[in-house]
Amino acid sequence: MRTGISFTVSPTDHQRLTALTRDRNAPQKHVWRAEIILLSADGVGTVEIMRQTGKSKTCVWRWQERFATEGVEGLLRDKTRPSRIMRLGPDVAERVVALTLADPPGETTHWTADMMATVAGISASAVRRIWKAHGLAPHRWQQFKLSNDPKFIDKLRDVVGLYVDPPAHAIVLSVDEKSQIQALDRTQPGLPMKRGRLGTMTHDYKRHGTTTLFAALNVLDGTVIGRNMQRHRHQEFIRFLNAIRAVP
Repeated sequence: MRTGISFTVSPTDHQRLTALTRDRNAPQKHVWRAEIILLSADGVGTVEIMRQTGKSKTCVWRWQERFATEGVEGLLRDKTRPSRIMRLGPDVAERVVALTLADPPGETTHWTADMMATVAGISASAVRRIWKAHGLAPHRWQQFKLSNDPKFIDKLRDVVGLYVDPPAHAIVLSVDEKSQIQALDRTQPGLPMKRGRLGTMTHDYKRHGTTTLFAALNVLDGTVIGRNMQRHRHQEFIRFLNAIRAVP
């Protein structure tokens, strides 16, 4: 045993260490640490302990010292090592947040982690950690639209109220239109999907001009009435209204 280190293994600790060496589910690092202490308690020399456990002299001495100071619990716990990466101060996080809330340099649309890392002088992973901690996501946008109509609230209540509480014996339809829809078709017919094979389509296509879609949603039952028109004028819209009226 190392000079200056001495310990006595109590019967309780000896029994616990022996059970640990025989436990097939115990981590191997706990097993050979327990073996070092048991061999040391039996008076086995350091060289023989090294031979039987396959560990270096400094490793044997380290765990003998750990047991002498902390007991069995010291063998089951690894001491934390200081990180090689220097911790970032709060001023760095504040600077990253301030830059993120400002416009990015040049003609870029938003900050990226690599761009921010270059400007702030830290790693991209550190930038991502700061963004996550402050709930920032520069690559994401949420769209909104504010109406300048002074009567917008009144109109909104009328429309929503009509959907929520329609008049008795009335059909409420939500009508919309989509113009300039490209009418495309594949140059060759594809093969249908079957077991073990995906459906196929050609990579090229041919154009058939554009079309306009008029659609009306029945708010009551969710059915949709749709018509495609070649042009987008009031005449086509009136034809669509007449088609809705003709639906039984």
